[in-house]
Amino acid sequence: MFRKVLVAKRGELALRIVCACRELGISSAVAHSQPDAESLAVRLADEAVCIGPAASARSYLSVSAMVTAATMVGADALHPGYGFLSESVSLADACRAAGVVFIGPPPEVLRLLGDKARAREVMREAGLPVLPGTDSFDDPTEGARLARAVGVPLLVKATSGGGGRGLRVVRSMAALGHALETARGEALAAFGDPRLYLERYVDGPRHIEFQILADDTRAIHLGERECTLQRRHQKLLEESPAVGVSEALRGRLGGLVTTAALAAGYRNAGTFEFLVDQSGEPFFIEANARIQVEHPVTEMVTGVDLVKEQIRLAAGQGLSLQQADVHCQGHAIECRINAEQAHTGRPAPGMIRTFIAPGGPGVRVDSHAHAGCMAWPHYDALVAKVIAHGQDRAEAIARMRRALEMLVVEGIETTVPLHLSVLRDSDFLAGRFTTAFLERFCSV
Repeated sequence: MFRKVLVAKRGELALRIVCACRELGISSAVAHSQPDAESLAVRLADEAVCIGPAASARSYLSVSAMVTAATMVGADALHPGYGFLSESVSLADACRAAGVVFIGPPPEVLRLLGDKARAREVMREAGLPVLPGTDSFDDPTEGARLARAVGVPLLVKATSGGGGRGLRVVRSMAALGHALETARGEALAAFGDPRLYLERYVDGPRHIEFQILADDTRAIHLGERECTLQRRHQKLLEESPAVGVSEALRGRLGGLVTTAALAAGYRNAGTFEFLVDQSGEPFFIEANARIQVEHPVTEMVTGVDLVKEQIRLAAGQGLSLQQADVHCQGHAIECRINAEQAHTGRPAPGMIRTFIAPGGPGVRVDSHAHAGCMAWPHYDALVAKVIAHGQDRAEAIARMRRALEMLVVEGIETTVPLHLSVLRDSDFLAGRFTTAFLERFCSV
């Protein structure tokens, strides 16, 4: 097992990784920017090292800063979390060269899956149903040429994307040029990679994803998550198991994703994402070679600590369980509490004067927030993830409502009122929703 892990991530997941390291008896060192010097992860880790100023390009997106920090503190492994450099081939290569283990898939797999357009072809060859689309491109002129073959409506997507960044829906060819330019700029700023690709757009789908774990010889899945409730292509509420997935579809897709993972040489934790159209037909859209923001709902229903599994796998210990050992119990829901105006989604950064997390049966809160801390404008707006688990979906919803009503966040606006509106909506309660569902709650 590792002696020390450098946490190359900020926010709630940095603290989550610190917790996993402590339980495994591993020292942790958090790499942080100047504004994050007083964060909970920094306070609670065994060590911390400042890697640069607020600008992500000079701190959390700097490969040299991360590798230097790892060698400086004597870390023998680095956990990239999600976002920032989590799927960076450059970071994985640099870690390998420096003798630091990258806690994630090997560079060869990151290189393959990081080009999401190329990954689609690999998954098609492995038997997954895939939407029509294009190869990656950097030149918007090339994108305009390729778009004519795909047709509208279509999606412009960042090749190295995630979290809705670098993604635009295009319903007419007249709107394509602006969409390409803005998506390219977003992709470059968020991921350091301006490349894009195009994909056929599906109206009114559900969005589900399968969690996998893999070692050198086998892969297992831990069921699926419902990620349909999104605003501007960013997830706000997730569930496990998915409302709209039958046992037959679960078995079919679960078998396909584990076969595809092995075909791609995948190792460590990952997620295979699908759109399910209105006829119930699933289409693979991308594989995320990292831990996901919404991983706690899977942990709650399976009892498997995904972050500790990541660390064990990276240390060469192999999978600790078989597919037959995976049993989903009850239902879990996660609400992302963002520093945003609830019904417009506009950023609402500022100082959090009071933060009181709810408790009680079946409630978990993953957060880096505390009284007197800042929700910075420089980074993602996520303040906390509230997760509720119950014997069934109805109990999980009731516990989530109770938890959000007891959550206290003063000093900034948050998405809590939006979540409470959703949790009382008759269509949500009945499981009738698509990716456009949240539009009814948004004033802009």
